[in-house]
Amino acid sequence: MIKEKVILDTDIGSDIDDSVALAYLLMQEKCDLLGVTTVSGQSVERAMMVSALLKVAGREDIPVFPGAPLPMLTEIKQPCAPQADRLKNWPHETQFKMGAYLEFMRSAIRSNPGEVTLLAIGPMTNVGLLFAMDPELPSLLKRIVLMNGSFEHKLPVGYNEWNSLNDPYATAIVYKAASPVHRSIGLDVTMQVQMDLKEVEARFTHPLLQPVKDFASVWFEHADKMTFHDPLAAATIFDENICGFTRGKVEIELSSKQLMGVTHFVPDANGPHEIATTVDRERFLDHYFGVFQ
Repeated sequence: MIKEKVILDTDIGSDIDDSVALAYLLMQEKCDLLGVTTVSGQSVERAMMVSALLKVAGREDIPVFPGAPLPMLTEIKQPCAPQADRLKNWPHETQFKMGAYLEFMRSAIRSNPGEVTLLAIGPMTNVGLLFAMDPELPSLLKRIVLMNGSFEHKLPVGYNEWNSLNDPYATAIVYKAASPVHRSIGLDVTMQVQMDLKEVEARFTHPLLQPVKDFASVWFEHADKMTFHDPLAAATIFDENICGFTRGKVEIELSSKQLMGVTHFVPDANGPHEIATTVDRERFLDHYFGVFQ
């Protein structure tokens, strides 16, 4: 079996969907997870959460690197990782190689030209810094897959998707990068795949999903649903028929303080980007939970 080489860049510990996505990647037999980098406030605590899942999965061979805790130029909007409170319940590493995340990503991509998928499901700070440091890297990827943006105006006009909002300048760098495949799964599509607490408790039965459920208990203190934003982006790497895509060009609003980070999409059959426009919810859920059977 030929496996997909994947680097995961995540802000695990804020919304619950990052943990849900990481658990999926660890169980996906077609995934060769090269390493995980964390981003946004308390990036070390986020790395600890990744470590906790790796220990439960028996995959401590996968390296974890804390990344940038602060956005490039704007004020931080996500200073904490609330779900890290549950780390007391799960064994995890506490020491990590600091300041090594960019070189790890750069080396992994350059050592495997045309083979690596960069899956970025948090604010774009790490990826923006990476592409600014080595502008050739995007062309050496197999694909870049983002959970980012809102494109089809099914949500209120001007709605700001969280990952783009948290570092608009880094997001702009990432969308200017030329990659063989430059894919975005936006909020307008991911919002169509949700699950309430009762269904989460019923369906998250696999041992690897137990720490995820524990982390989710923090999320559900302030929410009544979980949305599969990040797992949906991850799943398209292994089943491209889960979503339908449209080609075009994405640009990031930087000129207006009120709209900073808003994603603008113009359809173009020859455009550099592809965005998800539809999702087969049942196909996705069958695919996601199928890896845990």
